Amino acid sequence: MVNETSDRPRLTPKGARTRARIVQEAAALIHERGVAGTTLEDVKVAAEVSGSQMYHYFPDKDELVQAVIDYQADTIVTHQGRVLSSANGVEAWRNMVITAAKLTKAKGGCPLGSLGGQLAESDPEARALIAAGFDQWAAVIGDALRSLHADGKLPPDIDPDDLATTLLATLQGGLLLAQVHRSARPFETAVDTLLALAITLPDQARPGRSAAHPARRPRRLGLPDPARRTRPPG
Repeated sequence: MVNETSDRPRLTPKGARTRARIVQEAAALIHERGVAGTTLEDVKVAAEVSGSQMYHYFPDKDELVQAVIDYQADTIVTHQGRVLSSANGVEAWRNMVITAAKLTKAKGGCPLGSLGGQLAESDPEARALIAAGFDQWAAVIGDALRSLHADGKLPPDIDPDDLATTLLATLQGGLLLAQVHRSARPFETAVDTLLALAITLPDQARPGRSAAHPARRPRRLGLPDPARRTRPPG
């Protein structure tokens, strides 16, 4: 999802590496300081390029911000898609996103969602790019949930794509709470609760279940029970 103009000459390998370095440094600065708090001069210094190089690749800040949106979306979708497509993908994804939130205490919020909060009302083109990134993100989550659905680990009346959107919305809200509380606990609670409610394998669906053995509470996919986690002291 790269926003390149078609009339620009193709970059040399060295040029592509320089441009990528500029975008990566800009993404890190914007995530830390925000769009308004990051200048082209800041990015030039961080990327160790000259003013003429900056202007060659990004004539104005809007183009650089759009490239950062693409970079953040592509990074998230590629990395999380790889995890979600692995064995026990949803559980592995859950562990990955919660571990990341714990390590950072959600500082800066979601790399893509925080851009939406800053730009959606002031920059229609940026808003459209962010929306497209979220659509791609929901799609890779939905692919993993469709596998669970096919295996009978989702209730038959739950649409995997609808659940993917719900899970992504839960993730965004949980990250915001974690960001302002400087604690991953709200995020962990939100994600685990939704997964525990939605992703189940009822006991009555197991082979050998008979009327003499009534159904118990649904078995979860190895995920922790939010109600049973111990709270930290204080």
